[in-house]
Amino acid sequence: MMTVTVAKSAGFCFGVRRAVGMAYAEAEKKKSGVYTLGPLIHNESVVDDLASRGIRIVDEDLFCAEENQTIPAGSTVIVRSHGISEELHQKLHHGGFHVVDATCPFVRKIHDVVKAKSLAGMPVVIIGNPDHPEVHGIQGWVHGESVVIEKPEDIHKISYPKDVEVCVIAQTTFNFHKFQELVEIIKSLGYHVNVTNTICNATKERQEEALLLAGSSDIMIVIGGKASSNTRKLYEICLSRCPATYFVQSPDDLKSVRFTNDCCVGITAGASTPNTIIQEVSLDVRRTEF
Repeated sequence: MMTVTVAKSAGFCFGVRRAVGMAYAEAEKKKSGVYTLGPLIHNESVVDDLASRGIRIVDEDLFCAEENQTIPAGSTVIVRSHGISEELHQKLHHGGFHVVDATCPFVRKIHDVVKAKSLAGMPVVIIGNPDHPEVHGIQGWVHGESVVIEKPEDIHKISYPKDVEVCVIAQTTFNFHKFQELVEIIKSLGYHVNVTNTICNATKERQEEALLLAGSSDIMIVIGGKASSNTRKLYEICLSRCPATYFVQSPDDLKSVRFTNDCCVGITAGASTPNTIIQEVSLDVRRTEF
């Protein structure tokens, strides 16, 4: 008989749950001129639902493509959980906008760390995805030099003097073990590092639970948006233990999965995946006919 186990840590993390709650609270006010600075989270169903409630998306130039205009002063702008640069933060507050700051408190902590350390004269090494909005925001709080590295091959990007103390931090959703590996490589090169482990505890717990679950499963289902960095990392972690790991966004993506009557199926999900989608996928797996 097929068994299905859903990871306890699957789904919204604290920061995403907080941001989504703040956005829906603004939607309930039924005001016009409410926008999110970029997609609120990396989940299309949530973004589409917010759009149906009148919340639009603007870019960093405060241009709304859907309305084909730069939004006017007085508009409500929701800062997503990934956070933004200090410059953009000041632009919003000084530009006459009503700012709803949904930056994850754990990301805000990183902003405070890199600002303080860089003002103290330390160059900054950010371990994370250079294309991720959270990393862009973090770099925007550095007052001085910074570099982003994601893998051992990127270490050559660090070219600071060896006698200067270097601040090292991580994207909140980065793989904890890869972070440790990169820190050790940086140390081995003779750099004097000042390390702050800024990986969110929920991320670490989610990754560790996924690794254990994948190790005891015949098939592993990882649910999340294709643009979600933390879901992609979960997929890679699960794939390392379970070759039959599938990245799905909705129950429709299960069509390519070949379940058997006696298989053990594990399910986990990224931090931007609503519980409703996790339940739908889990239910569809359990309804599989053999």
